[in-house]
Order: sequence, then C-alpha cells, then structure tokens
Amino acid sequence: MPGGGKSTIGRQLARRLDMPLLDTDHVIEERIGEPIRSFFERDGEERFRDVEQAVLGELVATFHGILATGGGTILREANRVMLRERSTVLYLSSTPEALFKRLRFDSRRPLLAVADPLQRLRDLHATRDPLYSQTAHFAFTTGRASVPSLVNTIVTQLELGGIIDPNRVPSIVDPKPPH
Repeated sequence: MPGGGKSTIGRQLARRLDMPLLDTDHVIEERIGEPIRSFFERDGEERFRDVEQAVLGELVATFHGILATGGGTILREANRVMLRERSTVLYLSSTPEALFKRLRFDSRRPLLAVADPLQRLRDLHATRDPLYSQTAHFAFTTGRASVPSLVNTIVTQLELGGIIDPNRVPSIVDPKPPH
C-alpha cells in the first residue's frame, strides 16, 4: 500500500543485511524513459502493467537483494505467482487510517489525488490486502514499532525461517527515545 513503509524499511533492511535494494518503479521509469505517472496517463494501466510484469520477471530471475515492488504489482495473478514461487515476500501491513495519517500531506501520490483520500485508501486496502496476504511469506504490521525494531523483527523471522544465515547478519541496537 502507498505509505506502507517499503522504501524506509527496505533501505534499513538492505543496510542491515548488506544487500542491494532495488525499487521496481525506478527500474520501470529507467526502462520507459519517463515518470510512471506520464506513461500511465498516456498509455493506460494495462500497458503499464505489461511493462511492470516484464520488469518483475527479469528482476526475480537475476537480482539478488531486496526488491521493493509497486503497490499494484500484486493485481496480476502472474505477478503474485512469480513473487511467491521465486522470492521471499514480506508484506508490510498497515490500516488505511494509519496510512492516511502518514500520507495526508503527500501530494506526490496520484492514487490519493481524490476528494476523499481516506476512503480511497480503504477501498485500495479492501482490494489489495487479501492479495498481499495471499502472496506474502511473512507479514509485519508497521506503525507501532520503531523502524530499527521492525527491521530486527524481520531479520529474526527470516533467520527462524531459514531464509538468512544468522551468523552472517550483524546485529543492531534499537536506540531508545530520550525521556
């Protein structure tokens, strides 16, 4: 979901695991030579989803690192299958209300440029949450824990799941806020 934390958590997790981070939206923009929003408006969602699926297919086959996908990537069943079968998917879950609180002043999100952005987030969540849940190997609720604490939780779960080697992951301390 927009504002779910994939950029912030992705950067911190990549640093923690000493892995590269790629955002599929950035790769798509490089490939099409323009902002996604312009391409989307001119060529439509279906054509954009075709490009997105092709880029995703290439990346899951060749990229070894943390991959942040656009929020609508899971709308196509082929993408959900590809992600589920060829990668380890982490779903960063938030309520529409928490997302709205984070995004209410962000004017860069075309999906939220509507009269009632909170209702839009609720509608998106109702459609996408089951798809994210179906695709994910692990789900984490964002918003309550600090970013370092959430990253620690993710690393622990990946270690327990045998996805990463605990002997190769440096530990970090969750800094406590001043009282």
